[in-house]
Amino acid sequence: MNTLRLQHETGRAVTVLADGHVLCRYVYVSAEERKESPRPYFHPVNSLAGDTLTNFRPNDHPWHHGLSFTLTNVAGYNFWGGPTCRREDGYKWRDDHGEQRHVAWTKLAADGKAAVLAHTLEWRTPQEVVLHEDRSVEIGLEAGEKAWSLRWRARLRNVTGRGLALGNPHSTGGLAGSHYTGLQFRGARALLDDHLDPTIKITAEGGLEGDKAVHGAPAGWMEWHAQSDTTLHRAVIRFANHGGPLHWFVRRNYPLAAFPVQFDQNLELAAGAELAVDHTLTFTSP
Repeated sequence: MNTLRLQHETGRAVTVLADGHVLCRYVYVSAEERKESPRPYFHPVNSLAGDTLTNFRPNDHPWHHGLSFTLTNVAGYNFWGGPTCRREDGYKWRDDHGEQRHVAWTKLAADGKAAVLAHTLEWRTPQEVVLHEDRSVEIGLEAGEKAWSLRWRARLRNVTGRGLALGNPHSTGGLAGSHYTGLQFRGARALLDDHLDPTIKITAEGGLEGDKAVHGAPAGWMEWHAQSDTTLHRAVIRFANHGGPLHWFVRRNYPLAAFPVQFDQNLELAAGAELAVDHTLTFTSP
C-alpha cells in the first residue's frame, strides 16, 4: 500500500515520496540561467513502476524543464526560455527573459494518500513584477489503480496597473502551429517511439488519434500511450483541462505536451485582472 510523505530541502526543493521511493521532485528555487527563464519545475516525475517520465534540459531545447508552468510571451517578455520569435525577424536570442520567483509557502503537507504543495510567486522582468501567482499542486494516489494524479491550479493577477498582452509564436510571431504556452510536460525521449507498435500512440477526446490530428485540435483531454526504455514498462499519461476544450500543443519526436491558455490570438489581461488555470495529469502503469 503506497503512502505519501514529503521531504523538504529548505530553500530549494520538495520531494514527494511513495513508500520511500521518489514519486516526483519539485524544485521551487531554480538555479538555471536567465536565458532559460528560470521557474519552479517538477523533475523527475516518476511512474509508480519507477520509470522517469520527464526530461530536464534536453539537448534540443535546454529551456524545457520537466513539468513547469509558464507563458511564452507577457507584454513582450519571454517567460518560456530560449530564443524569442517576433513577426519581423523570426527566432533570435534576445535580452528579454523573465523569471518566476518563489515568495512563500501557503501549504506544504501530506497525509498518506494526498499531498499539497501551495505557494505564492512573483513573475519578474528585469524592470518590474508583472504577475502575482497563487499556485496549488495536489498530488494523490488513485484508489484501486496503479496510478497517481497531479492537479495543477493557479491564479495569476496582473499587478502592473496596465493591460498585458499574453501571446505565443503563433499569435505574436505569425508562426502558425507554434502556439506553445502554459503548463508544459517535456517527456523522456523514448516515450513515444512507436517502433512500429500501434499501441504506442497519442489520442484525444472526440476519437482523435496521432500527433497531427491532436495538435491544435480543441479537446478537453489528451492521452499518451507510452513505453519506457530499459524496463519496457508501459505508461498512460492523461492530460485533462478542467476548463473545457483547449487547442493542444503536442510534439512526438521530442515528446512535449502543452496546455495553451490562448491559441491564435493574444489574450489581453487587464490591470488587476486574473488568469486561472486548472489541469490534471494522471500517470497510470498498466
